Amino acid sequence: MRAILDRYLKTIDWYIIKKYLGTFMFTLGIFVVITVVFDISEHIDNFLKNHSSLQEIVFKYYAGFIPFYMNLLSPLINFLAVIFFTAKMANQTEIVPILCSKASFMRFLRPYFVCALLIFVVSLFANIYLIPFTNKLKITFENAHQFNGDDPTKSEVHIQLDKHTFVYVQSFDNTIHTGYQFIMEKFDGDKLREKLWANNIVYDSLKRIWTIKSYTIKYVNGLKEKWIDSTNRQKDTVLDMRPVDFIVYDNVYTAMSTSDLNKNIVKEKIRGTGALKEMEYEKYRRFVYPLSSFVLTLIGVSISSRRVRGGIGLPLGIGIFLCFAYIVIDKFALVFAVKGSMMPLLAVCLPNGLFGLVGLYLLSKAPK
Repeated sequence: MRAILDRYLKTIDWYIIKKYLGTFMFTLGIFVVITVVFDISEHIDNFLKNHSSLQEIVFKYYAGFIPFYMNLLSPLINFLAVIFFTAKMANQTEIVPILCSKASFMRFLRPYFVCALLIFVVSLFANIYLIPFTNKLKITFENAHQFNGDDPTKSEVHIQLDKHTFVYVQSFDNTIHTGYQFIMEKFDGDKLREKLWANNIVYDSLKRIWTIKSYTIKYVNGLKEKWIDSTNRQKDTVLDMRPVDFIVYDNVYTAMSTSDLNKNIVKEKIRGTGALKEMEYEKYRRFVYPLSSFVLTLIGVSISSRRVRGGIGLPLGIGIFLCFAYIVIDKFALVFAVKGSMMPLLAVCLPNGLFGLVGLYLLSKAPK
């Protein structure tokens, strides 16, 4: 392994790699500390009001909060770190001798992309395996301590349980696991065969069954109808739905493992509750977002490798502007995917695709 590294990475490469990773880790650490300080000041009232213990805050909330924001900020921090130390190298006339020694600009990029590959691998592993687990800790803590403050229950919910069964719940009380004004319809093709009305339906979390109370059933067989009135009776039944289907929390899909997310996508394609695009967007984002480390590294090196009057201020200012542009495009893509008609995969690839083209253009203008 050492022989392979020595063959492809020379002294100057190790010099750039050390500067790259050192600047990246230091800058990321500073941003994380600032983010945690602001978050504590924002949520300290919630901690005190709910009598949260220090152990819960550290090992549940911030054990999920810190990895999430480290992974979220890493590409942008990586971008700023590349611009900062590369512009400093250019200002100190360290890049000119490298390019004048018959080394191509692509050869100069090798240590940058080695570091970008390392960041990509770590980010990809975190997106697929680590972040869903830590997000679950964070979101569970937030929901238990009512960080959002709003009523998370849905109303007027329509769910397709299978190819033949549809249900409707007017409102749901998550505290007592009770749904009100429940309707269940069963079809044979496009023909209604059975329709059930009930005042309420209650979920038993121990037996994992639903109890339907005060119900009326209509059976349809062509032009014949049969009514069964069970106003003062109740019956237990197993339905492919859970109380969580009537609750909506922010970022709930980020707390699902990739395998659970795939299972819910398959189920959502049958149910059609309107969350399919958001699920697919989250799935594709886990694999595509880490690629931004390559795209932003290419842009960062291209705009900061030329020595300019005024030192590192101009490249750093351009870098900050591009960071905001990347965030804006990423958020617009999310809105277009979830609320609009854009395909989730296209929306996920849009920021990296646009900035990739910008990077190739800047690469053609970079000093050779």
